Amino acid sequence: MRLLHTSDWHLGRSFHGTGTLAAQRIFLDNLEKTVRESDVDVVLIAGDVYDRALPGVDVVELFDDALERLTAAGAQVIISSGNHDSATRLGFGGRILERGGVHLRTRLEDLARPVLLPLGPGAELAIYGVPYLEPRIVATALDAERPTHAAVTEAALDLIDADLRRRRRSGTVHSLVMAHTFASGGTSSDSERELALGGLGAVPLSLFERFDYTALGHLHGQQQLTPTVRYSGSPLPYSFSEARQTKGAWLVEFSAAGLGGITPVHWPAPKQLAVLEGRLDHLLSDESLVWAEAAYCQVTLTDPERPPRAMDRLRERFPETLVLVFAPEGKPAEDTRTYSQRIADAKDDTGICCGFLEHVRGRQASPEERALIDTTIDAALSSAAER
Repeated sequence: MRLLHTSDWHLGRSFHGTGTLAAQRIFLDNLEKTVRESDVDVVLIAGDVYDRALPGVDVVELFDDALERLTAAGAQVIISSGNHDSATRLGFGGRILERGGVHLRTRLEDLARPVLLPLGPGAELAIYGVPYLEPRIVATALDAERPTHAAVTEAALDLIDADLRRRRRSGTVHSLVMAHTFASGGTSSDSERELALGGLGAVPLSLFERFDYTALGHLHGQQQLTPTVRYSGSPLPYSFSEARQTKGAWLVEFSAAGLGGITPVHWPAPKQLAVLEGRLDHLLSDESLVWAEAAYCQVTLTDPERPPRAMDRLRERFPETLVLVFAPEGKPAEDTRTYSQRIADAKDDTGICCGFLEHVRGRQASPEERALIDTTIDAALSSAAER
């Protein structure tokens, strides 16, 4: 049996104000192609199907199309909810959908109710879906010792372990657990919503050792924490911190003997990401950056002073520059003064205006700008005198 471990689709998400639905449709094309070419029996989605609790109509239609295409390709789909999903809305119609091969695990009541799949004579695979568990909400219901991510996850996995032990009394049962959480040792990205401050949301890896495979969601980088505990990562980059990540999934094989091979699957990004840094003139003339002209760009300018029309000039060469940051290599002596000091040292109204301009944009007024300020102040004073 072949299972494709995915997570964090974040359907409907934008990328720095740019819509991603077109890119997400390309991802779904690649997903369907993988399912058909690799004879995938089950597609796992370990949380964050949607990017928000109330997705738009076009986003819901996209997910509806995805489920139809995957099941038409011969795969069953097992879904657990993430911290971005509304568990109730995502889980709507779950009992009916299950008849068509789409299994939803969004409720606490279903924690220890596995999807059972035959692996051969006398053996089966039990797949358990752990939805995102908000400690303050579920701690009492799970009888957890404390309202923490580690405690509620341990309580949930204990329920699953108890169900597994009962089933194993009558035959060979291998196990796979899906969970949407931050496991200790994982590497995060800028695009993930923090589950708890100061690392308090981390869940010990040891909790997952009792299961044959753990399919994790939440972190957007594809990574292996142990041979059997892995994050698939998001299928698309959702922040510039993911520019160097390879996006895809894990192809996981099970047989009557248990867990078999685990193979990475990679999907090409519809759009490259470029993280550029340097002085504006150098970036505009550097021939090695031709590839970035068609990419989404994050640019950090290191010019000592902020160049005029920096974004406009960048977009002449890199039209899809989405983020612009200023990190001067060195500041002139004037820049070391505070705004209050600039105002105190100003000799006239023009000096006050130029000091404010320098403070808010990080560079001094040009001679042309200073002349314009002089003219404006003179006109204002003349108008006031005429009254």
